[in-house]
Amino acid sequence: MRVVMEAAGHYWRHAPPIRYNAGMSLPEPDSDALAASHALQHLIAAEIARHDGAIPFARFMELALYAPDLGYYSGGAAKLGEHGDFTTAPEISPLFGATLAHLAAAIMAQTAPRILEFGAGTGKLAFDILTEAASAGIPVEQYAIVELSGELRARQEAALAAFPQVVWLDGFPDSFEGAVFGNEVLDAMPVSLISKTPAGWCELDVGIADGRFVYIERAAGDAVAAQIAAQVPEADQLPVGYVTEIHGVACGFMRSLARMLGQGRGGAGFLFDYGFPAHEYYLGLRATGTLMCHYRHHAHADPFYLPGLQDITAHVDFTAMALAAQDAGLDVLAYMNQASFLLGAGIGDLLMRSDPEQAKTFLPQSIALQKLVSPAEMGELFKVLAVGHGVTLPDALLSADRSHRL
Repeated sequence: MRVVMEAAGHYWRHAPPIRYNAGMSLPEPDSDALAASHALQHLIAAEIARHDGAIPFARFMELALYAPDLGYYSGGAAKLGEHGDFTTAPEISPLFGATLAHLAAAIMAQTAPRILEFGAGTGKLAFDILTEAASAGIPVEQYAIVELSGELRARQEAALAAFPQVVWLDGFPDSFEGAVFGNEVLDAMPVSLISKTPAGWCELDVGIADGRFVYIERAAGDAVAAQIAAQVPEADQLPVGYVTEIHGVACGFMRSLARMLGQGRGGAGFLFDYGFPAHEYYLGLRATGTLMCHYRHHAHADPFYLPGLQDITAHVDFTAMALAAQDAGLDVLAYMNQASFLLGAGIGDLLMRSDPEQAKTFLPQSIALQKLVSPAEMGELFKVLAVGHGVTLPDALLSADRSHRL
């Protein structure tokens, strides 16, 4: 940690930690975690100093999440599950992964027996997919994982040691044929924050004032202005003071996905996340944006609170994701809420493999499934975008398609 602190520069080496809003009644971190956050704060502060007192919010978010050894995803703290900051669908029920195994089988039958997962978390989804595939006789010659977090990759290697077909990649392969999955990947990509002023749209940078990270308005440059024009419907009609996000990094991810799949004979990517189509995302009533932070199963809206110890996310603009993929050459295969997707993909049939008369085994699975599909839980807020080329989705999914709403 001292090396990181010294790399931050002489001015910040002995500086006190950046102050934050400590009045939110959140659980206190232990001393090691607090020291790691202080080191990251100094690192960010040094970068701000090197850039004349301000950096784009997207860069702040990138450092907070991915700075080597100190960022939220690159550090060593547990992120998922009971002792982490949030719980994902694969952690709720193995039926989620089992359902995707059968969907992958339908895609692989048209392409190649390979699966690629981005951001595999604890490895639970991969474990459940491969377990179901082995049980159902679904051939999977290779299961590749692209994972940026060293801590999570280590957990995945331990969890998936029984599956020799699992390999880890540092980034996109040049080409791919088969099924691609990304569960809550897009929401963790850095976003730019924009605000409507009387003079027009500005970008919100991050600076330091009175020992705190603060927002600093900067006139939107050509690239940001172009992104606003492409992504925000009726941007000129939104009120002064309106704050929202644009998703340049996630759009770039979709273009890279398109290039990768475009080099192969066929394949499909399935992106699961919380979000909206553009016409629901940029509403007048959503005037403070969707940026949200998760710390020890507490949600709040302050991205400057203890950087490195909390997740920072934004809802996904699925219209922008679909257009980015389509403009780069992929077909938009389907879009729907998670409930429709899982039910159409057969999760109900998989539940019924357990005897309803055996309450001790059936009821926990049934309750978990309800969390995945209930509109009051994950069923409506979470959406699924399917893109690809050279493949056809099962009829049950096509009948649930709502891509016309994008």
